[in-house]
Amino acid sequence: MSSLSSRWRLPAAERAPAGGVLLGLAALALCVFLLLPLGALFSHSLLDEQGQTSLARFREFAAIPGMATALWNTFWVALVVTLITVPLAFLYAYAIQRSCLPFKGLWRLIGLSPLLGPSLVGAISFIQWFGTQGLLKSWLGETSVYGPVGIVMATVFSSFPHALMILVVALASSDGRLYEAADALSATRWRKFLTVTLPAAKYGLISAAMVVFSYSVSEFGIPKVIGGNFKVLAVEIYVQVVGLQNFGRGAVVALVLLLPVLFAFVVDRQVQRRQQASLTARAVPYRPRPDWRRDGPLLLFTLLLAGAMLEVLGMAAYTSVITFWPYNLELTLGHYRYGLVEAGVLGAYLNSLQIALLTALLGTPFIFVTAYLLEKTGARQSALHALVQGMASLPMGVPGLVLGIGYILFFNHPDNPLNGLYQTFAILVIVNVVHYYSSCHLTALTALKSLDREFEAVSASLKVSQFVTFWRVTLPVCLPAVLEIFRYLFINAMTTVSALVFLYSPDTLPASVAILNLDEAGELGPAAAMASLIIVTTAAFSLLYSALTHLLLQRHQAWRSAKH
Repeated sequence: MSSLSSRWRLPAAERAPAGGVLLGLAALALCVFLLLPLGALFSHSLLDEQGQTSLARFREFAAIPGMATALWNTFWVALVVTLITVPLAFLYAYAIQRSCLPFKGLWRLIGLSPLLGPSLVGAISFIQWFGTQGLLKSWLGETSVYGPVGIVMATVFSSFPHALMILVVALASSDGRLYEAADALSATRWRKFLTVTLPAAKYGLISAAMVVFSYSVSEFGIPKVIGGNFKVLAVEIYVQVVGLQNFGRGAVVALVLLLPVLFAFVVDRQVQRRQQASLTARAVPYRPRPDWRRDGPLLLFTLLLAGAMLEVLGMAAYTSVITFWPYNLELTLGHYRYGLVEAGVLGAYLNSLQIALLTALLGTPFIFVTAYLLEKTGARQSALHALVQGMASLPMGVPGLVLGIGYILFFNHPDNPLNGLYQTFAILVIVNVVHYYSSCHLTALTALKSLDREFEAVSASLKVSQFVTFWRVTLPVCLPAVLEIFRYLFINAMTTVSALVFLYSPDTLPASVAILNLDEAGELGPAAAMASLIIVTTAAFSLLYSALTHLLLQRHQAWRSAKH
């Protein structure tokens, strides 16, 4: 082992310049497309009308009627959404991981289904359920769904799968010996839950809460569709930039929006640093035993919550195929014809397909290779390594709207040599890659860390080039992570609104923004039709992804199922 490591040091030093150059190019790209736009956003907020450095724009912000109300509304709505979503997602994840329910895969699939469509799908559906002409409008009494109630309901629906993914992982691993010890001490079911289950999952709960809070603060599509006259910061940014063309004031509002999200991001990072392994080498995996006193209530809860999510998606699909809600309920494909042909959304849909494919095809190799250079080359522990690692983590704390404003201020400047990128497909692809960079980077890094560095040591001792090792060893072993990054980028690029709403031209209009425009025009049926089309597209892509993943893993990872 030591001889291999000593032989590895020399080739690593010889190969470091090549890895350093590539990592330097990645750092340059992240600087240009992440740091500089955020820097432009910050500097623009400090310039007054005469171009002098001043806090005048912040004073203007404080004096804008209703802006303090929008700030408070954004905060308390996000807090309410977090307090509702995290317990629901925890119980749902607990039912999947810690019970003996049947069809667990189905419940998990339904729990993640809101990811397949734009966030405003939930808003459209809740309008049909609880709006002025809604089927269940009497449930709300005198309360209107157009405002905080509708925003909270739709945001809970849209943020639920993000919390569920984290909590399923948090509850996936547990030491069965702890539960055996609790049973030996005659601990009650509730005491075991409080003293064993919750402490093991507390870091996941905190991370889920921070993710949901950040999502709610930065969500734009939902309050735009169902918010009515209820002011929130995300919509105020849109009003200042698109409605009033006041980019300076929009920059200030964007910075204010950035603060609570960055706070949540910092808290989550501190929590992750303190997290310790929940399983040791001597741990015994916990396997739940059938118990009707636990499984019965959890099954009922899962059925109710899964049914509610299907009803939300089902109402959006139903709205897309009826003539005129609620007066003419005859089935028709007229909304699809109107949306695709008369409203011109067919072009926007094809644009979104192109943007999503390019985002996945270009973003996946860039993200994975950059993570590889950070983890597996001689650049480790250098200043450049620290810089790239920091930039790779930053997008997780930057809302799409904030990033979009930064891109306008930076790339739309006439003196910028990259000005030609503005309102092109290229900038829409780039902003998507940057917006979703952090999650993909963490996925790649997790896969690479599981690969023993002795593979590189052996290759170096045999004088095998680093590229050959990467192509024939690293990439095949990490193929599941690469495919997951590809899927994640494609689906999010198809469904996102906030990152693109400021950057498109009439020729590059994406489908998610076209749906928002249809809703603004009062065309709820065509908007639901186009949203349903996106859901069908992402669902079909997910099925294709599953089949392709199965085939590729059978071919390139047969060793995983090899019998010894």
